[in-house]
Order: sequence, then C-alpha cells, then structure tokens
Amino acid sequence: MSHARNKLGWCLRKAEKEGARHRGIKIVSPSLEAANEHIEKAFHNLRVMQYLLDGSYPDWAVSAGFYAIYHSLLALLAKQGYESRNQECTFAAVEVLIHEKKTSLTPEQVRKVFAFDNDFQDALSLRETFQYGTGVRLDLGVVKILKEDAQDILETAKRDLKS
Repeated sequence: MSHARNKLGWCLRKAEKEGARHRGIKIVSPSLEAANEHIEKAFHNLRVMQYLLDGSYPDWAVSAGFYAIYHSLLALLAKQGYESRNQECTFAAVEVLIHEKKTSLTPEQVRKVFAFDNDFQDALSLRETFQYGTGVRLDLGVVKILKEDAQDILETAKRDLKS
C-alpha cells in the first residue's frame, strides 16, 4: 500500500505545481454530479464497445471497454473529491480508496484493469497493445471478458455512488 500512497502524494504535488492544466490528481469538492456524469460516460463507452464489436472492430472495442472502466474509476474519485488527469494517478488513488474502505471494489477487480506485472493481461495492457500497435485481430473471448469486467466494475461504482 505504501507504493500507492507515495504515488498519490507525487500525483497531488504534480497537479499543484502544474496548476489548472495539470497532469496529475487534484483535491476538489466531492461531486456526485461529476461522478454521475462519469457513470454516464462509462455507459456510453460500453455501448460504443458493443457497436464496434458488432461492426467487427474488436481492436477498437478494447479501447472503448478500457475507457468504460476508467470512467467508472473516475466516478469513484469524483465522489471522494479527486480530479485525475493521469491514469497512473487514478489507479494509485483507487488503490488507496480500496485500502481505506471508501469503495467496495476489490483488489481482484482492480487487477483486471491494471496489474503492472507481465504475468497477467489487464485492460490497460490490452488497450495499449491495440491502440499503439498494428494488430487488429484478437481472440473475441478476451474482448468478451473485458466487456464483462467493464460491466462489473461499472455496476460496483454505481452502487458505491449510492452509499
């Protein structure tokens, strides 16, 4: 946990130093309105994911699925009074929220998003592979699992916003 706390501290200092157009994480007023807007964006991204799958674009569906998850995480942060503009900062803040029991997300759910080890194909790694790489084909079973994970994390975030 100390790594996540240290990273969050670095992210907060980075945002403070950079000002309004920061690339870190900032403490703001908690906002259910902003949180719900992120939930709506997550739902939108899930619909886009399905649209891309129906159109036989699974490589782009991966990015839409990742961002459905990411906006679910941003919703949790908005509820707690954070504004993030950096994925690593978002992930560190979510780890801290889990440790502080401010979200019902589990470490297992979060590992599906960002594992940061070479033994696991997480959503972040998939997105980077297909967004920056040249591949366009992948196992549709992997995309199905990503979609299920995105739906699960979105539903967890929605429940957390109500508590």
